[in-house]
Amino acid sequence: MATYPGDIHSKLPNTGTTIFTVMSGLANEVGAINLSQGFPDFESSPKLIELVNHYMKKGYNQYAPMQGILPLRERITEKMETLYSVKYHPEKEICITPGATYAIFTAITSLIKEGDEVIIFTPAYDCYAPAVEINGGMPVYIQLKPPHYTIDWGEVKKMLSRKTRMIILNTPQNPTGTILSAQDMEKLEQLVKNSNIVVLSDEVYEHILFDDYEHQSVARFPELVNRSIIVFSFGKTFHNTGWKMGYCLAPENLMAEFCKVHQFNVFTCNTPIQYALADFMANEENYLRINEMYEQKRDFFNNIVKDSRFILRPSAGTYFQLLDYSEITDEKDTEYAIRLTKEKGVASIPLSVFYNKKVDNNMLRFCFAKTEETLEKAGEVLCKI
Repeated sequence: MATYPGDIHSKLPNTGTTIFTVMSGLANEVGAINLSQGFPDFESSPKLIELVNHYMKKGYNQYAPMQGILPLRERITEKMETLYSVKYHPEKEICITPGATYAIFTAITSLIKEGDEVIIFTPAYDCYAPAVEINGGMPVYIQLKPPHYTIDWGEVKKMLSRKTRMIILNTPQNPTGTILSAQDMEKLEQLVKNSNIVVLSDEVYEHILFDDYEHQSVARFPELVNRSIIVFSFGKTFHNTGWKMGYCLAPENLMAEFCKVHQFNVFTCNTPIQYALADFMANEENYLRINEMYEQKRDFFNNIVKDSRFILRPSAGTYFQLLDYSEITDEKDTEYAIRLTKEKGVASIPLSVFYNKKVDNNMLRFCFAKTEETLEKAGEVLCKI
């Protein structure tokens, strides 16, 4: 039977279902321990949930202002000034969004036009390139090489052209768990100085760094802050990814362009949750100490698997750990991830899917944002392989 319309031109002809959906679906199907998709299996703060319920019952259930409620934007202003010594105007330079992925898509849509080049460091979170392509832009890929996955700024300089419109950063980086240093940011400053290049900085794991590392936000660097759109996530910070709440910061001229797109997409997002977050952020301890919890989880998981045949280099940030399985099998990582899920009952994400050319370094990504019980069960299985 024919379907209509019959001639559809796909904007993403080479894009299928995201790997996170595939692996989580497989984990559910076979009853495997799901360390693939990046979400906690423990609850958000009961206090925060109480606050959401409180504001729902008080009747805060209608549209919020387009850029989000002012009390929450003011809290964000305070946070940025405290942590990074930079002051964002709460009415002109901050927008509350329904998740960080939405903010990234909107930022790209608002600035990238046909023929613009966007530099993406791979392995990269999989939402960047499709957003560029949908808007007619051209992804320019620079590969980060294991085991350290550092950026070669000399290579970046060679890849810049008159068409370069945007550079996308992600620190702490998903999927590698690596972080950018102050020296990295200083080198980037020199490269973009006196150019029209915009930096889109994905900093959703800003509070999840380990081993006394300090997050180097682009907001710390004068040459970068004035040309950067920065994306953050409440879901990652407060363990409630299903609420889909994030926010975006940018200088006034860039935020004006962002909001032109934002207002005709979702316009605004969940009102009672915004009020709850504003109250919850009044206590800085609610977000400044989460790195301690995740460092304990990283160490707990790694201490179990260190006696396995997997090779690990401890994650410096995020709640993901890479494991090298090259001493176990030479199978493709996509095949081994599926077999590990079906036969051993532990689901992970193959690292090759985060590259544009499917580079296979025998690496799997495991999420340790789980209870110790979950991590212990998964670790015991991995140690028997």
